Amino acid sequence: MKYLSLFLVATFIFVTHMSFAQAGSGEFKVIKTIPVEGNGSWDYLTVDKQTQRLFVSHATCVEVVDLKTEKLIGQIPNTTGVHGIALVPDLNKGFISAGKLDSVIIFDLKTLKVLDKVITGKNPDFILYDAFSNRVFTFNGKGNSVTAIDATTNKVVGTLPVSGKPEAAVSDGNGKIFCNIEDKSTVVKFDAITLKIDAEWPLDPAKEPTGLALDLKNNRLFSACSESNQVVVMDAKSGRIVASLPMGEGCDGLLFIPDEHKVVSSNGEGSITVIRQNGPDNCLVIQALATRKGARTITYDETTNRMYLPSGEVTMDNDKRTVVPGSFGIVVISK
Repeated sequence: MKYLSLFLVATFIFVTHMSFAQAGSGEFKVIKTIPVEGNGSWDYLTVDKQTQRLFVSHATCVEVVDLKTEKLIGQIPNTTGVHGIALVPDLNKGFISAGKLDSVIIFDLKTLKVLDKVITGKNPDFILYDAFSNRVFTFNGKGNSVTAIDATTNKVVGTLPVSGKPEAAVSDGNGKIFCNIEDKSTVVKFDAITLKIDAEWPLDPAKEPTGLALDLKNNRLFSACSESNQVVVMDAKSGRIVASLPMGEGCDGLLFIPDEHKVVSSNGEGSITVIRQNGPDNCLVIQALATRKGARTITYDETTNRMYLPSGEVTMDNDKRTVVPGSFGIVVISK
């Protein structure tokens, strides 16, 4: 593994160096950092595109930032162990995975008032709304399971056991969900209605998949494998691996921008890796951009063509991780 890592790093440096000239004026840039009050750790974040509000997991709450004014305008408290936020504007609801409460907290999108609390499997982490089934899915890290919740009734409609620790997931919009299994280094495909597993495909030799993205047009999955610092490209119909590309270290978030045919990984080392898709099986790293150490998750707003990455300054004392007061903020990336 040591020699593989050295090879990947060397390849990454070479490819990104050669590709900067090609990227030219189309490169992404860090344009600002939005400061956010409060201390504590962070995980996923998401944008409500209709209202231009950013929902950020932060310590034991979800912070709500108005992107027009770049001010903190609200908070959803008591979401201990918060990981992710899924928004359902048509129902005026938001769903928060509260990992340490083994629950999903449901809130009103307009008022931010808590509406309900639903028990899930152990330690719900990533959370996803699937419009096809009108269900919210939590991917339970310590429960090795997926919980399905009816988004209208707030009722659990089923639980799907999986082979290991589920991480990020995506929907194809037609009733199929794909999910990375982090400790098994596989991708699971299951039916959103029946909760039956259709397939489980290995990502070998890549290890520890975290972020996941989907190109619907070309049926290609992009899986960010953080241990081996690779983005694996997989045929979403057959599970065949068609390409593997180097990325930065410590990735936890991945996104696909269809209009630009680009894949972006957010790397905790303090960078993003940008991959251009020239065809279904032809991808090339075109940019490595410095961001901020710890900025490992990412979201994208296609209405403004901006990316948002949360991060703060962290100190370690006797193996205890502490976020420096006043250091938390959202890195904003655009062109």
